[in-house]
Amino acid sequence: MQRVAFKMKLFKGYEEEYQRRHNNLWPELQTLLKQTGLRDYSIFLAEETNDLFGYFTIDDATQLDTLPQHPVMQKWWAHMKDIMETTADNSPVSISLKEVFYLP
Repeated sequence: MQRVAFKMKLFKGYEEEYQRRHNNLWPELQTLLKQTGLRDYSIFLAEETNDLFGYFTIDDATQLDTLPQHPVMQKWWAHMKDIMETTADNSPVSISLKEVFYLP
């Protein structure tokens, strides 16, 4: 099992909208993420900076390489691009975080 952590940036003023969209996460996206092997997926908001911190576990992180090509993932990114920093392909600007401590 691998632990994966990353951060993203939410635009100011969209905190409630981000929460609303995730409270209504599409069933097909939930299925895709679970089929890819993501478990224990959480996203946290640092309200002072609007930084988002994401965390999940996965058995094989190479499975994540398939997500950007999936139509459901592309549709979700297009749905989210108006409220957060994104790249040219609409994917969120995501910065991988290096694990420096773990207490099992």
